[in-house]
Amino acid sequence: MKFKIDHKIFEKFPGLTIGVVICKNLNNSGIQEEIQKEIREQENNIRLKYNTETLSQTPKIDIWRKTYSAFGAKPKENKSSVENLYRLVLQRVNLRHINKLVDIYNFISLKHMVPVGGEDINKIEGDVILTFAEPNEPAVLLLGDKESRPPHAGEVIYKDNISAICRRWNWREADRTKFTEETKNCFLVLEGLLPVTKEEIENATEELKELVQKFCGGSITYQILDEKHFETDL
Repeated sequence: MKFKIDHKIFEKFPGLTIGVVICKNLNNSGIQEEIQKEIREQENNIRLKYNTETLSQTPKIDIWRKTYSAFGAKPKENKSSVENLYRLVLQRVNLRHINKLVDIYNFISLKHMVPVGGEDINKIEGDVILTFAEPNEPAVLLLGDKESRPPHAGEVIYKDNISAICRRWNWREADRTKFTEETKNCFLVLEGLLPVTKEEIENATEELKELVQKFCGGSITYQILDEKHFETDL
């Protein structure tokens, strides 16, 4: 099983860097108060530094708005995962505990202002590829939805042999491959477009790896993917 980035993605979005953390034999059950405390601190910092009126002008948020527009999404209606997270925080919402993996990647996303997500490898069929959706993609049930819908042709998606597993790049993930407390094997991705540098993604990926190792155990490795190194084993 591999994780691949379509070369067409780099042609459309030069400078893309993705950190991929591969986790095996995890313990994702329970709650870690240390991570909850770190999330509360990040929430407080964000509320002091940003506001809902000007958040979209922040370079690390603005780049995702421009990227969404470039593949046909409406960024005011379909916000990147990192912008959605920040807006929840600025609306005085404290992020709720989901499971350890989600709590950890939410913390990293808040701290580094980059999109972070992941999927349960045991629920994946075949390779995972970041690519542009074809006109006839299968319908996919997204987290929180009651009805399955197909991706729009041309939007950026992660998909396996069955269907998309995340739509509009990092907008919303599929219910099928979500993390649960029973998740044992997974991969996580951190996505960087300029002005986020490769070094920033490397540092954030290393930090994510260390936190998963500390709180979930298991065997953890990671790879940094770019235009020259565009796939890795899962």
